[in-house]
Amino acid sequence: MPQETQREKIIHRVFVWGVLLKAFDGVLEILGGIALLFTGALTELAMTLVRDELIEDPHDFLATYFQHALPSFLAHSGWFAAAYLFSHGVIKIVLVIGLLRDRLWAYPSAIIVFTLFIIYQIYRYAFTHSLFLIFFTALDLVVIWLTWHEYRYFKKYRVFAQ
Repeated sequence: MPQETQREKIIHRVFVWGVLLKAFDGVLEILGGIALLFTGALTELAMTLVRDELIEDPHDFLATYFQHALPSFLAHSGWFAAAYLFSHGVIKIVLVIGLLRDRLWAYPSAIIVFTLFIIYQIYRYAFTHSLFLIFFTALDLVVIWLTWHEYRYFKKYRVFAQ
């Protein structure tokens, strides 16, 4: 194996930091998914309290407002969003562990999965126009390129762990 050039060392460090950033993002997604599960449970509790308040005073302004707003909130941020965030985070963590341990399967898997994430983020951007989606898409593109570069370099010069 040839001596690593300074350029390769820098690219590898940036790769490690990019992958660690993806791990941090994955942990936040897992926590967000768990929080949404609890938010859904809290929202259901709030609906019960609202019903009780409406029984006492059917014209209560806040109770009437929450009675109409909470079902929509539950429908949009319920189990699907929690499961999506949680699974998205777990997938990222599994891929990060594989990449940091130089597992051969992790490199092409990460490239494919992160590309699928980008496709979904672009789809969501069409509806939300969120700058966060642009940021995460740009980060994913950089990490994909770094992963591809590391995969080619290590496949050529290093032995992967099984």
